Amino acid sequence: MRVKEFYLNSEEEIIVKIVREILMLFRIEVVDSNETDYDLLMVENTLRTDGRPFVLTKLSVMKADGEELSFSCSDEAGADEREGAAIHRLIKLNLYRLFCEHFSMEPVPWGIFNGVRPTKIVHRYIRQGMGEEEIRLRLMRDYAVSQGKAACITQMAFRQRPFLASSDEKTISIYVGIPFCLSRCLYCSFPAYVLPGREKLDEFMSAWQKDLTSVCQAIETYGLKVQNIYVGGGTPTSLPDAYFSDMLHRVHEAFYGASTVEFTVEAGRPDSMSPAKIACMVELGVNRVSVNPQTMQQRTLERIGRSHTPEDIVQMFYDLREAGIPQINMDLILGLPGETVEDVEDSMQKVSALQPDDITLHALALKRGSRLKLHLDEIELPGDEVTQRMFSMAMCYIGKLGMRPYYLYRQGYMSGQLENVGCCRPGAEGMYNIQIMEEHQTILGIGGAAASKIVDFNEHRLKTSFNAKDLLTYLSSVDKYIERRASLLREVYGV
Repeated sequence: MRVKEFYLNSEEEIIVKIVREILMLFRIEVVDSNETDYDLLMVENTLRTDGRPFVLTKLSVMKADGEELSFSCSDEAGADEREGAAIHRLIKLNLYRLFCEHFSMEPVPWGIFNGVRPTKIVHRYIRQGMGEEEIRLRLMRDYAVSQGKAACITQMAFRQRPFLASSDEKTISIYVGIPFCLSRCLYCSFPAYVLPGREKLDEFMSAWQKDLTSVCQAIETYGLKVQNIYVGGGTPTSLPDAYFSDMLHRVHEAFYGASTVEFTVEAGRPDSMSPAKIACMVELGVNRVSVNPQTMQQRTLERIGRSHTPEDIVQMFYDLREAGIPQINMDLILGLPGETVEDVEDSMQKVSALQPDDITLHALALKRGSRLKLHLDEIELPGDEVTQRMFSMAMCYIGKLGMRPYYLYRQGYMSGQLENVGCCRPGAEGMYNIQIMEEHQTILGIGGAAASKIVDFNEHRLKTSFNAKDLLTYLSSVDKYIERRASLLREVYGV
């Protein structure tokens, strides 16, 4: 829908934001043109806050000939909702319903859910004593989530409970950020740099060591236990063999102990792997490695900027399996440029034949800063309906492998209004993936673009500290990031 002018009867920032979210969801554009569907689109909300919060939403449009159409919708908050959150939800839900019912907009799988971690609300309902069926129905009613998505995240949250219960206030995870890759993929906006020369690498490792030492000291000071170690990036295996070995030995010596159950390395691409790196990972007890083909189509690999073949991916997988790595994850992206449902099915057949322990399906996200976003007019992408068919077909293969979804997250501008979902065979759940998505456990990040998320169990708050995404800023200001993290740790764990 294209409109010439838009009016909202509120200038409150949060109200403007949530109304804009619905307009973007349905691709409603405000354009300075005579070729529009309506001259004016008006949204007016009337609030009542005596008793349970109540919102009446009126949606009006005016055509060029002066004809005006008006529709309204109202709803009341639940008894257990906070006033502010309830009002914001009702404004979104009313507007969503009006567009679907009166303007033939197709309902989307996640309804008005816009957050990154939709399972968090399910965990809140579980803590309130709700059962699975009650939660599923509430998600469908209060958030317009589809029956399939509501069932998925409800079952997932109950499945996650034992894993979350394995952690207490003093149990943490470590994230190690190595912000380098051998090349930058078309869709990528991650803060990764093409691998620099030795001088800059040495400078990075020097700053990184200060970062690591600070976290190591904090663990000793506060008596923390490391449950999971996750080495990500970037592509950590893009480091030269000697640097990779040195880095991984330092990580192992600093953090690996009796309480550690998961040691993960993002290996990513076969052109970054070597026998020496595999031997190093086996020696140090790495028990989970990610192999991320994204697609098994040669022409797509070339289009997105990957300098390896599907056959290289297969060989890398077999090398890791033969070396004795217990759990191997594989990532695929749905909605890549030029791909069809048949292409994704072929990729799923080839990945399924390898029998990985964990498959993560990503819906392509158009991210600011990616080359894909900058050159979108020149690139053909599958539409939302096609991407949804890709997802449904891929999940059929997931089911045939005996895998079930165990964590998920959402991003903005995702193809098909979908999500990123990790699926695994029973017993192969990635503990770190569950902990970081549910924000139930303190995670301390070291390295470029790493985030520290410190859970304050007393205040029921998450306190965050972010290292710079820009490499030069990280190198010049590492002491500042170390002190910021140390300050938050003192607030939460200090005596």
